[in-house]
Amino acid sequence: MSVNLSKGQAISLEKKDGGTLTAVRMGLGWQAAKRRGLFGSRTKEIDLDASAVLFAEKQPVDVVFFRHLVSDDGSVRHTGDNLVGGAGQGGDDESILVDLQRVPVHIDQIVFTVNSFTGQTFQEVQNAFCRLVDETNGQELARYTLDGGGDYTAQIMAKVHRAGSGWTMTALGTPANGRTFQDLMPAILPHL
Repeated sequence: MSVNLSKGQAISLEKKDGGTLTAVRMGLGWQAAKRRGLFGSRTKEIDLDASAVLFAEKQPVDVVFFRHLVSDDGSVRHTGDNLVGGAGQGGDDESILVDLQRVPVHIDQIVFTVNSFTGQTFQEVQNAFCRLVDETNGQELARYTLDGGGDYTAQIMAKVHRAGSGWTMTALGTPANGRTFQDLMPAILPHL
């Protein structure tokens, strides 16, 4: 059963049977919003990019995104760049896989971001979401829906952080501006 997260809400990533999650997928999905024009409605392609920034004691130590698909230690992997969205018809357009057991112990937080590489604002995006899936069985654990659009080009979506011997996910949903994860670093730091 999936939990619909609201901004700032945190959930534990421990399984109900007492076990811990070993591998999760952060999925990102979106569609271009239809725009009315003189000759009817149409959509413009939107290139959103999912990134995962790995932190150790509030310092970025690695990043996974469309130009660096696998973390240096191999524990985090991006499945590839989607340039237009909507390919999954409600499914994930981009995914980042995290093998929680392989994440080095010094990594204490992984922050997931989404940005419009081509600079369109979220007013031009609809049905955008990020979701966390138990990769071992495909069960959706949590979903954060971006609603309302806005005059910004990025979102700090969520973070997964160590909590004792397990992990916790927090939905952040913080709007920001930037075309790349590097542009978003000042907006990420207050959430660590």
